[in-house]
Amino acid sequence: MHWSRRCSLLICLALALCTTAAAQISYPWISEDSSGRATVAQEDGDTLDIASPDGLTLWLDSCLRGTYTVSFRAQVLTGCDSCRLSDLNCFWAARDPEHPDDFFARSAWRQGWFDRYNTLCLFYVGFGGNENTTTRFRRYHGDRYGKDDPRVKPLLQEYTDPDHLLRPSHWHEVCIHVGHDSTTYSVDGRQLFAHELKPGEGDGYFALRLWRNHIRVAGFRVTKDY
Repeated sequence: MHWSRRCSLLICLALALCTTAAAQISYPWISEDSSGRATVAQEDGDTLDIASPDGLTLWLDSCLRGTYTVSFRAQVLTGCDSCRLSDLNCFWAARDPEHPDDFFARSAWRQGWFDRYNTLCLFYVGFGGNENTTTRFRRYHGDRYGKDDPRVKPLLQEYTDPDHLLRPSHWHEVCIHVGHDSTTYSVDGRQLFAHELKPGEGDGYFALRLWRNHIRVAGFRVTKDY
């Protein structure tokens, strides 16, 4: 089963909003695909195989509010023409300041082009970006679109050592937590980044952000804290 750009991906896998009663509710994804040729295939119940010839953003079609945790396992594939060990990236707490009540109002315009996400307010981690030479944490400020990068999306922290980059064939366990006053990003049980939050600043949309690579994602889960 395959899908392409700007369509809802009605995927019934282990994508769940977990309440105290452990209820599981499946949600669709919204695809913004600059190539128009990206594919998403469901495998083995809870695994997605995602191939992106160019820029691809897969938004979880649910605004996350309050305190919550997003977790999943991801493997960046190598050894094929469409494979590239780079760019296992994420957006979270994303909001569109020009359309506060309709986040997807400009979805067709964004269409997976990376610079157009400068219009949003969000947190971003580029895990293994720049041909797997950097892992970067940025804060985007959508009210400054068109300005220089240090103002639009200031770099908060960066790693360049191999210990903080992607590993071939490894299933990376990614965990993003939004608490009452801070957000954190961890890989394989180790916290890489943290940032303080103002009230409501962690509310918004989550996305996988990929570029010219082929990945597998398994066990995607959103846990809502009450």
